[in-house]
Amino acid sequence: MKILYITSNRLGDAVLSTGLVRHFEEHYPDAEVTVACGGLAESIFAPAPVVTRVIPMKKRSWSRHWLDLWRDCRTTHWDMIVDIRNSAVSRVLRGGKKYIFSGKGDNRLHKVEQMAAVMRLDVPPAPKLWFSPEQVKTAQQYIADETMPVLGIGPAANWIGKIWQTERFAELVRRLTAKDGILPDAPVAVFAAPGEEEIAYKLLETIPEARRIDVIAKLDPGTAAAVISRCALFVGNDSGLMHCAAAADVPSVGLFGHGFPAQYRPWGDHCTYVRTPEDPAELLTASGVDHPSLVTHSLMDSLSVDMVEEAVTKHWHKTAGAADKKKAG
Repeated sequence: MKILYITSNRLGDAVLSTGLVRHFEEHYPDAEVTVACGGLAESIFAPAPVVTRVIPMKKRSWSRHWLDLWRDCRTTHWDMIVDIRNSAVSRVLRGGKKYIFSGKGDNRLHKVEQMAAVMRLDVPPAPKLWFSPEQVKTAQQYIADETMPVLGIGPAANWIGKIWQTERFAELVRRLTAKDGILPDAPVAVFAAPGEEEIAYKLLETIPEARRIDVIAKLDPGTAAAVISRCALFVGNDSGLMHCAAAADVPSVGLFGHGFPAQYRPWGDHCTYVRTPEDPAELLTASGVDHPSLVTHSLMDSLSVDMVEEAVTKHWHKTAGAADKKKAG
C-alpha cells in the first residue's frame, strides 16, 4: 500500500501532524508512506519506520514547488493521499482514497483535532516522534544516561511578540533549580534554532557554567528533539521546539501571549500552558498597533515569573505524581 502524506512546511504544524503518521503506523503497518513537507521538518519524519521517503519541499516563486511535487509523484498510483495543505496536487494525482483538508478548519478545535478530522477519525492520534540510531547517539552525547534530571528551556520563538523576556527566563531557571526548587541543582539545556542565538546565549550565560548544556543552533530539529526527549521537564515559548517536547512525551509547559492555545497548546495530559491575562486583540491594542506585523517588542510583559513558576511547579508535581503511580502499577 502506497500512501502520500502532504503536510506542513512549518516545524510546529509538522510536529502536530505526526499524529497521522502514528495512525498510518498503527492501522497500515505494511504501508509505504511518502511524506512531502518543508525542508525544516525532514528530520522529524525520516526516522518513522513506516515512512519510506521524505520529499523536502523548498518554496519557489510562483508556487513552482507544487509543480515539482507533482512531477515527483505523478508516475505513482497512490492507494491513499492525505493532504492537510489543501493543495491542487492531491486533486490531480492518481489515487484511491483521498483525504484533503478543505481549507476551512474549525478553529474551536486544536490543530491535532483538525488534522484528525481530515481523515474523519473519531479519536485524534497524538503527535509522536521517532528517533534514528544516529539521533539517539548524538542526544546521549548532550545528556548521558547517568545525568541527573535536566531542565530544558526554549527561550526563543519565530516572532518577537511571542518571546518571554530573557531576564524572566533566567529568574525562573534560578528558582526552579534552587536548593528548595523542584529540580535542585539540575543541569539546564537551552535550545534554540539558527537565527535565535543572541537570545539563547544571553540566557545560557546566566546559568552556572558547570550546569550548562548548550543546544543552541547546533542540530537539525529531529536531533534537537531527541535531546529534548532526555529532559525531565521542558518550559518554552509557543514554538516548534515546544511541540517537539510534547510529542516526545516530556512534561511540558508552554508560554503564550499573542497566541492561540485553544489551537496550539502543547498536546497531551503531560502538558499544560500559561498565558498572559490579555487575549491577542487586547495585547495588540495595548501595544499601540493594529496588526502583528507592526509589533517590535515582546507582548509577554504581563506574564510574570510568579505566574509561570506557579504553573510549572503545579504541573511538575502533577506529572511526577502520575509517573510514580504508573511505576507502582
